[in-house]
Amino acid sequence: MTRRFVADDPMDRGRFPVHPWRLVERSHRAEDLGVTETLFAVANGYLGMRGNPEEGRDAHAHGTFVNGFHETWPIRHAEAAVGFAQTGQTIVNVPDAKLMKLYVDDEPLILGTADLERYERSLDFRDGVLRRSLVWRTPSGKRVKVESTRMVSMTQRHLALLGLTVTMLEGDAPITISSQLLNRQDGTDEYHDPRAAMGEGIDPRKAASFEDRVLVPRLHSAQQQRMELGYSCANSRMTIAVAADHTLTTDDPSEVVRSAEQDLAKMVFRVEATEGNPVRLQKVVAYHTSRGVPVRELADRCERTLDRARHHGLDHYLDEQRDWYADFWSAADVEVTHADASDEEIAVQQAIRFNLFSLAQASARADQQGVPAKGVTGSGYEGHYFWDSEIYVAPFLTYTQPHLARNLLHFRSRMLPAARHRAREMAQSGALYPWRTINGEEASAYYAAGTAQVHIDADVAHALMQYVAASGDVGFLVRDGIDMLVETSRMWVDLGFWRSNGTPSFHIHGVTGPDEYTTVVNNNLFTNVMARYNLEQAVAAVETVRRDHPEDFEQVRARLELDDAEVEEWARCAAGMHIPFDEGLGIHPQDDAFLDREVWDLSETPDSLRPLLLHYHPLVIYRFQVLKQADVVLALFLQGDRFSEEEKRADFEYYDPITTGDSTLSAVVQSVVAAEVGYADAAWGYFRQALHVDLADLHGNTDDGLHIASAGGVWAALVNGFAGMRDHGGRLSFDPRLPDAFPVLRCTLRWQGHRLALEVRPDRLCVAVLEGRGAVCISVRGTEHEVDAERPLVVDLDARGTRLPHPLDDRPQLGGTRADGSRITAGVPAATL
Repeated sequence: MTRRFVADDPMDRGRFPVHPWRLVERSHRAEDLGVTETLFAVANGYLGMRGNPEEGRDAHAHGTFVNGFHETWPIRHAEAAVGFAQTGQTIVNVPDAKLMKLYVDDEPLILGTADLERYERSLDFRDGVLRRSLVWRTPSGKRVKVESTRMVSMTQRHLALLGLTVTMLEGDAPITISSQLLNRQDGTDEYHDPRAAMGEGIDPRKAASFEDRVLVPRLHSAQQQRMELGYSCANSRMTIAVAADHTLTTDDPSEVVRSAEQDLAKMVFRVEATEGNPVRLQKVVAYHTSRGVPVRELADRCERTLDRARHHGLDHYLDEQRDWYADFWSAADVEVTHADASDEEIAVQQAIRFNLFSLAQASARADQQGVPAKGVTGSGYEGHYFWDSEIYVAPFLTYTQPHLARNLLHFRSRMLPAARHRAREMAQSGALYPWRTINGEEASAYYAAGTAQVHIDADVAHALMQYVAASGDVGFLVRDGIDMLVETSRMWVDLGFWRSNGTPSFHIHGVTGPDEYTTVVNNNLFTNVMARYNLEQAVAAVETVRRDHPEDFEQVRARLELDDAEVEEWARCAAGMHIPFDEGLGIHPQDDAFLDREVWDLSETPDSLRPLLLHYHPLVIYRFQVLKQADVVLALFLQGDRFSEEEKRADFEYYDPITTGDSTLSAVVQSVVAAEVGYADAAWGYFRQALHVDLADLHGNTDDGLHIASAGGVWAALVNGFAGMRDHGGRLSFDPRLPDAFPVLRCTLRWQGHRLALEVRPDRLCVAVLEGRGAVCISVRGTEHEVDAERPLVVDLDARGTRLPHPLDDRPQLGGTRADGSRITAGVPAATL
């Protein structure tokens, strides 16, 4: 079933019709190639292929990416200083195996100029296969049907399957298919200026371009049905090999011509095609990479992968893929429609599943790597890992795919030695995780909005303890997690200091919170609240290991040179942590000096000057109360049990009108907290923004790759926001706030060895145990319940809270009075008027 029209929808439904399980494109257009190449990417977390046409043209930026495969380069600071990041890291566009150029009567198929009678491309969320079908009328008047498939395997990390079928519908013709492995480091095709894909101007979200050659040729070959290329990176010394096998099926006369050179291997299939007889080419591709294994050995690995694929056959891997996605959706789907759903409801369901599908493609086979901000769908943010993974991606994995959450945390554990080294570079004890990185070194050249975001340590601790509490995997805590908690706690105690003015309090100065429009401040609320949690959890973890695993504890004590006095100091620092609060306004200031700044009136700033970071010098932005993303509001969500309901509402009302949403991470958390404090319409509005960040290219940079953290935030908005799930203190609780647009919300959650089915309706909450023994304790709106496999839980719900108008409807909130009686005024830089 495919539906075509939805009112009040940001997508062109004539071109992208509604379907609950597929993203469908009905016409090819040149003006948004970059966006559609991203949306129709196929990936598995290790290997990603952008949605470029098999024929190679036209394209915004060709791209095939491998998670963690990067080049390094020296960062040249105009004025260097101790501790500045020294080594840049950029994901490398690896050799492209997607190319299967098609010629009929020696005329090339070029989508931008071809006479297409029919065109449809679809990405199926149920099997991860990209399919395209078109009918082409050639310049000589012949009609040709062209069908293609593309799949990156979720079960075989290094494997991709591609297929091309060409059928002459009217007339006979010579057909040529040129299957290629092509190394083009700039990502463009051979017919276009490489600078065109890079864009113009300064945009820190985009990847830097390389001036020198990155991939140094090491091998190339084309023999029988197989071709190979191999390279090493010039500076990072990482190595890669790619190989492709081919199977041509046709009843017509055919021949193959092979060639190989250092940047191009080709197998050219020539067929004297007759009307009605399909010509099928199956291309099986393997990629292997390493931090230093010789290229020849990687080529051997590729050959073994391809030999195994030839033995099993393609149907075997297609069946595996369908089974993998069936398991994924049984654990991760969030259903918000019913049998008689309207087109608008189905459109929302489609967008939800697209975001969840994107999370699967970004994380499933990341294995021993992190999850890049753009996954492996583009070069945006240079392929770096950020704190986004721990706060927005890890919770989704923890509650739906806990083994993948463990992989992500194990990756951070392996980065601990580099984090210790970074702490020493910054004259700190313990470990300091980098704000952005691939190889474990800090890669942010702009320290004010990068390195100063030391909250990354607490974000890692948060993800760790959330995983341990939800999964019950204490073994990971004992073996790996305890080291991370100890070393991050040491950093906080060393970074902060005690101040005595009556009751002693612990302060942390010179840091930047998640909001990058306010930098290098004292006592950033988010940082202090999360550091307190980090310290508390470290104390609790040490006591748990000491009590329950005494032999392991002795090893921990010796390995980390840990003593009781140090642990007691962590507890004192947590208890004495300074949490800023302004009595006059009744809110938590984002930092000590935040309320001293003039307020930026965003209602007077035109959209043409958004995002602010692309139109104003940082020093202009830093002088105002204006947020890139919801900093304090994020703290209200993550540490919600430490704030009262009144404080949450007051904070949300104050910060919402001065939050630009220039970060894709903002709308999701604003939706969660808006739902909690009673702003139902705002919660729904922010959710719709997050839902279509990439599908409607709302931030103008989807052509550089998907926003994976925002996709994770969509799950949070659904489960934490509308279903009201919280896990504070290792206890599972629910306070549903279902929006009027949803007749129902269904999902499943993993919790301490159980699999729970959750159904929220406007008037009731139902929880059933699908897997697991024993009872599960659940709190619903403050009342404790038990549920087990024999006793499903059904709780009647009444209307919850007051439906408040959006805080942006109340302009006086842009000002206010401080505790000392001084007035906060609203202003705007002259350049915006």
